[in-house]
Amino acid sequence: MELNLTEDEIQRYSRHILLRELGGTGQARLKAARVLVVGAGGLGSPLALYLAAAGVGTIGLVDADRVELSNLQRQIMHGVASLGRAKTASGAEALTRINPLVQVVQHETRLDAGNVAALLADYDIICDGTDNFTTRFLLNDACVAAGKTLVSAAVLRFEGQLSTFKPHAGGPCYRCLHPEPPPEGMVPSCSEAGVLGAVTGVMGTLQATEVIKEITGIGQSMSGWLLIWNALDAQFRKIKLNKDPACPVCG
Repeated sequence: MELNLTEDEIQRYSRHILLRELGGTGQARLKAARVLVVGAGGLGSPLALYLAAAGVGTIGLVDADRVELSNLQRQIMHGVASLGRAKTASGAEALTRINPLVQVVQHETRLDAGNVAALLADYDIICDGTDNFTTRFLLNDACVAAGKTLVSAAVLRFEGQLSTFKPHAGGPCYRCLHPEPPPEGMVPSCSEAGVLGAVTGVMGTLQATEVIKEITGIGQSMSGWLLIWNALDAQFRKIKLNKDPACPVCG
């Protein structure tokens, strides 16, 4: 890829460019990338902030909600001044403040079966920062159909999990891990069970790291692996995740 960075960009991203594995070519790939972040909350906040700081050229934010006081314990894109504002508008302002060189596209809508294909179409990599199984499964199925890489994270209480799903490249999809959504009420939401705010920060930052790796081609992809972290005992577990030949979506 042609190195098309300005002098200001070279200075801004100098600590990236010093990395032999990334360098100017990797930074140019970040500049050219288009990443969609679904959910501008606990996971989406650190994820989007680090993508913006890293110089990802275009970042789309999908969220239909408005900022509430109970969000501020973990959703670090937003502050007291944003209470009542659309999360996409508050988030776009925060991302532009940290890096005015990136383009932020606001999608103030709830992702559903009617709009998911159109929302995904303009982006290279999709990030799942949602907090409900209905949206998570819909997003997975749409990414499989569109041949898009999906970087997914989830949190609850003191635990988080992370994986990258690339069935178009031979890896498993989310349904290889969970074929169907759990029965309603079986798994509590964060609003029911709670979540330690810093846990969303850790998992969202790990998500951003995996997105950067996928864009630049550095390191080992998390495709085919599931990372589980428990904050209370500070233990990470990495579990092999195989493609399910009987998967209803990608098998």
